[in-house]
Amino acid sequence: MFFKLTRKNSQIYRITVSKVFFYPTLTYLNRFIRYQNLLELLILDMITRIRALWKPEMYHGWGRNRAFFEGWYFKLISADTTEAMAIIPGISLGDDPHAFIQVIDGAKGSGHYFRFDTTQFRASRKGFEVEVGNNRFSRRSLHLDLPDIQGTLQFTQTTPWPGTFLRPGVMGWYSFVPFMQCYHGLISMDHRIQGTLVSRKTSIDFSGGSGYSEKDWGSSFPKSWIWTQCNHYDHRGPLSVMASIAHIPWLSGAFVGFLALIWDGHTLKIFTTYTGAKCKVKLEDKDIVLDFSDKSSHLSIRAQKRDGIDLASPIKGNMVGRVNESIKAEHILSFRSDNGIEIKARGKCAGLEAGGNAQELIGK
Repeated sequence: MFFKLTRKNSQIYRITVSKVFFYPTLTYLNRFIRYQNLLELLILDMITRIRALWKPEMYHGWGRNRAFFEGWYFKLISADTTEAMAIIPGISLGDDPHAFIQVIDGAKGSGHYFRFDTTQFRASRKGFEVEVGNNRFSRRSLHLDLPDIQGTLQFTQTTPWPGTFLRPGVMGWYSFVPFMQCYHGLISMDHRIQGTLVSRKTSIDFSGGSGYSEKDWGSSFPKSWIWTQCNHYDHRGPLSVMASIAHIPWLSGAFVGFLALIWDGHTLKIFTTYTGAKCKVKLEDKDIVLDFSDKSSHLSIRAQKRDGIDLASPIKGNMVGRVNESIKAEHILSFRSDNGIEIKARGKCAGLEAGGNAQELIGK
C-alpha cells in the first residue's frame, strides 16, 4: 500500500491510495487474526484437557475431532425396584460424527438411541456440565426432553471418588498415560434420587430411589470386557459394588486389567491392577463369577445373567459396535477383610455386560 500526492489545482492536493497492496495486506491481517485465534483456542483446549486430568467426570474431548468418543452412564432404580433405567449421553467423533443419548428401560425391556448433531453438544470447561440438545446432565442432576421421555431428577448424597493429586480417578496413574484405548471414571458410587420422569405419558416416580453414575472416553471400548454394578442388596446398611475386567492394549502388547470397588457407607475399598491385587474370572452357563483379593481382603461376586438390551458401543470413535446390557441381573456377594468386616448379601437390579470374547479374560 502506498500514497500518491497529485496537484488538482494551485491550492488543493489530492491524496490517492493505491489498491495494489491494500487488499493483500488486509488478507494477511485477517489470516494473522485467524491464526492467532486458532492458537489461542488450541492453548485453551490444552489447558482444559490438563484440568480434566484431575476432574475425570468432566468432558475430555476438547480439540479432538476424530477417532474419539465420550459417554456418561446414569443408572436409575426406583425405591420399590420395579423401575430400572439407564441414561447414556455422549458424543461420537468418527466417520459419522454426532451426539447421542441412549436409554435402557429395564422394566419394559426396550432401548432407544436418540441422535443429535454435534453442534447440539455443549460442555463446560470448568466441571461436569453437559448439554445434548435440550437435555442437561451433571453430577447432581439430569433433565430430559426427549420425544419418548421427559423430566428432571435430582441426586443427593452423592459418593464421588476421593481423588488425590497422583490418583485423580479410579484408574490411578494410568490416568496420565496419553495412549490408553479407553479411560474409565467414577462419578458417584451411590446416591439418592428425587424426581419424576414421564415416559410415553406414563409417570415414573424415582423419589427415594438409588442411583449410580460413571463414564468412559477414548477411541474404542476394549476388545473384550466384563462389567457389573449393583447398589440394591439385602444388606442392612448402604452397599454398592462395581467390577470391571478388560483386555487392554499396551505398547506393542496387551494385558488384562481389572478394577473392583465396594462401598459400605463408610469405606471405599478398591481392588485393581495398579495396587497389586489379584483377579480370577469364571464363566458359567448363566453366571459370571469374579474373585478379587489382596493381602488384606477378598471380594467374590456371582453375577447372574438376565435378559438385556443391545447398546451401541464405540469402535475408533464410531458407535458401530454392539453389546448386550442387562440392568435386571442379580448378585450373590461375599466380602471379608482382616479388620473384621464380613458381608454376605444378595443384590438385584444389577447392571451386567460381557462384551467381545470374554473367554480370553479367564485365568488372567
